[in-house]
Formats: sequence, structure tokens, C-alpha cells
Amino acid sequence: MYISLPDIFLVPIIYIYNEILEIKEIEVNRYNWVGRFNNRYINSRQGPIGVSLPNEVQNRWAIDGRSMEMEADMLGVPLKLTIAENNANRQNEQIDEMIDQGVQVLIIAPINSKSLAPVLDKAKKAGIKVIAYDRLILDADIDAYITYSSLRVGEIQGRYLIEKAPRGNYILLFGDPADNNSSLLREGAMEYIRPRVLQRYINIVKEAPVIDWNPLNAYNIVKNALVENNNNVVAILSPNDSIANEVIRALEEQGLAGKVLVTGQDGELQAARRIVNGTQSMTVFKDSRELGKEAVDLAVKLSKGDPVDASTTVNNGRKDVPSILLTPVLVDENNLDRVLIDSGYLDKNQVYQRY
Repeated sequence: MYISLPDIFLVPIIYIYNEILEIKEIEVNRYNWVGRFNNRYINSRQGPIGVSLPNEVQNRWAIDGRSMEMEADMLGVPLKLTIAENNANRQNEQIDEMIDQGVQVLIIAPINSKSLAPVLDKAKKAGIKVIAYDRLILDADIDAYITYSSLRVGEIQGRYLIEKAPRGNYILLFGDPADNNSSLLREGAMEYIRPRVLQRYINIVKEAPVIDWNPLNAYNIVKNALVENNNNVVAILSPNDSIANEVIRALEEQGLAGKVLVTGQDGELQAARRIVNGTQSMTVFKDSRELGKEAVDLAVKLSKGDPVDASTTVNNGRKDVPSILLTPVLVDENNLDRVLIDSGYLDKNQVYQRY
């Protein structure tokens, strides 16, 4: 008697030829079930996947991690998840440990895109495949890159701002300079903002990187810029939702929350609430569930030697990297329910705080 139902049944089969009532011959096919079982479930068993994420302070990284764990569990693939707490040295150490532990594939969202080449050279010598996740790893030998297009994110943010506030003073914030996504986001946004600046319709009163993507750094930048410009600002480009929260805190202190356009990125719960309340204008949704799932699926393909279904290549300073670029979506008050709630990404009662 089974306590639980087995996942696999191995059943010998007898094939009977000729009509059933006139049996003249029976052929027994001796199925090599041991060999087939070993080939499918033992010899081809997926080695462990190692994942390195920057932090879990930003809710989006927590969602990425959970998504990867769920997909790996569904595929029966062992996965080791590490969190570097925004410490580049710690991330290097964690990756080095995973190499020594014998992972087969590494999925890495780098804290410092330029500091990983030495440890990844060690990974390549060990035959480990490397995937850059969400952020491109520069000047290193990597096998694939999967992300939502940061260039497109910047384009969405820049276009939104010039359409809603075609004239006036702007504050532009971008991410940490060590993150390649920061320059891509700026490039995309400036494609729309720069022509308005050259036409003198828009005046950039402050442009600054947010070191370490730390929202408190953004708060201080915006607070000082507002004072220096007598609160005469119509739009603030915030690169993500966590930073938008601190941008809006600085605006609130000056009585400007809801009066100045503020962008965001990631589709976080708190950002959705701020959009509903009118203090954040928009966010750019990058479904971390899909990105995490696709990354694990890609890792399994690489481990098997299957070809990468890349939409393009991106040069990281060392090689042209096969890249999968997913498409982000603009979210504001007009489509928030459809994109973030109807998709199951956020709970409607939590967004509208109906508790």
C-alpha cells in the first residue's frame, strides 16, 4: 500500500499481435527501463544554480528571488540564493563560495558591474555558465544577459515627462554610476528631454546620480535642489520606485507632493498606492515574476548546452553577449488596475488599503 502516490510508474508492456480471438503469436518487448530511467532522471540531472541578488530591501528583488525559487522547484532544479546586502565585496565572496560549492550555472544581478571579471574568470575555468541578470556585467566572459530594456524604461519615463510637463524646471536623478543600467536609462530619457532643453522649453536645474541606489541620497539631492530653486520645479525623473518614495518625502516637506510630476520604475506596492493617492505620477512595470522565471529556464538551457533564444546581442566591453530583452510597461492611474492588479502582481485590497 502506498502512503503517497509515486511520480513515476515503470510498467512492463506485452504487445499482442493478430486479432484477439485468433491469437497465434505473442511478442514480449523487454523495455530497458533501467537505462531509460538513468538517462532521463539520473545522468541528465541538473546541477545546482547559484543566484546572487543585490538586496532584499527593495521589494522587487524579493519578488525576483521568490520567482526563481518557485520555477526551480517546479523544474526540480536545486537552487542556492544569496543576498549581498548592497556590498560589492560581499557579492564577490558569495559568488566565489558558490563556485567552490560546484554550482553549474550562476545568475548574477551585479552591485558593481565592473568588479566581477576576476571571480567570473574563475567560474569559466570551472566550466560554469554565467548569466547577467537585470544588470549587464561589464568586461567579463559571460554567456547570456537577461533583462527588461533599461533604454526603453528611460524612453518611457522621458516621454511621459515631456508630454505632461512640456515646459519648466526639471530635476533628473539616475542610478549608481557603477550600474550599466543607469547610463542606459539616462540615454533613453534624454532622447526625449534633450530636444526640449535645446529648444529652451525645459531647464534642467539639477542632474545627479543616486550613489548605491540609496533613496536617502536622493532625498538630500532633491531637498537641496528645491531650496536652491525656490521650489520652482515641475518634474522630477526618479529612476525607480524606492527612490521616488524619498523624492516625494522631500516634496511633501515643501507642500509640493502631488503638484510635481514624479516617475518611477518596478511597479512596487507602495508606488501603486502613491499613484492612487496622486503623489507619484507613474511607474514602469517590469514583471519580476516573468524575469525570474525566464532566467531559471535560461540557466537550465545553458547547462544542457541548448542554444540561447536571444533577441539581440549586447557588447559588455569584452564580447557580444547573447541577450534577452523583455518589454517594460508604463503604468499610471489610467491602467494601474489592468496591469498590476488584474495580472495578479498586486492585490487590489492592498493597493487601495481596504482593510
